[in-house]
Order: sequence, then structure tokens, then C-alpha cells
Amino acid sequence: QVQLVESGGGLVQAGDSLRLSCAVSGRFFSTYVMAWFRQTPGKEREFVAGISRVGVTKSYADSVKGRFSISRDNAKNTAYLQMNSLKPEDTAVYYCAAGAPGPIPVATTTFNYDKWGQGTQVTVSS
Repeated sequence: QVQLVESGGGLVQAGDSLRLSCAVSGRFFSTYVMAWFRQTPGKEREFVAGISRVGVTKSYADSVKGRFSISRDNAKNTAYLQMNSLKPEDTAVYYCAAGAPGPIPVATTTFNYDKWGQGTQVTVSS
């Protein structure tokens, strides 16, 4: 069974940076589209960023464009989310997700991803 393990969350101040990591078990990491979603209490899980299998295509939510950057290292079976200029509204549980490629290089909806991590809390204080 494939496992996704996130790390790197924490409590920071507005304007600070964090780097989230997602380590994926198994031999097929390079075949997955990888994405980060986030969720706050009472709200649906929302797309943050996604990256195609070899990293050529990247997609970002409008709310994080220019501040967040997604990357992957297929040799290390790891995806990353670099978060800069953090804002209090970025506070959420961040989830890593993996899915098979589809009609578009990077899907932005949860049902396109069938493997999920347990989540890591990011809290940004003002």
C-alpha cells in the first residue's frame, strides 16, 4: 500500500516561510501527478498546487500564485511545497495527494487523486 507522509508544518508569523515535504513509498512515484490541498474547519478541501509527473507542468490556486512553489524530486520520491510570504488566511491543514495522470496534466479537484497523506498543520499568526 502506497503511503504519503507530510512534514514541515508548524506555527509561523505572517511574512515567514515554510517548506512542506511529502514522502511517498513504493516504486511508482514518478508515475503520479502530485498535488497539495488544504482544509480549514467547516470548509471543503481546496486545491493549492499541483505538478505533473516529470515536473514540466505546474498549477497554482490564484490565492497562492507568486508566493508558493511546488516541486518534486523523483529520485527521492518526494514532493515539496515552498510557501513564502505566508498570510494568516493560509492557516489550514495541508494534505499531499497523488493520482494517475488524466486528460489534463494537473487536475485541481480532489476526486482526481486517490492517495492522500494524513495532513500537516500550518498556522500563520498575524
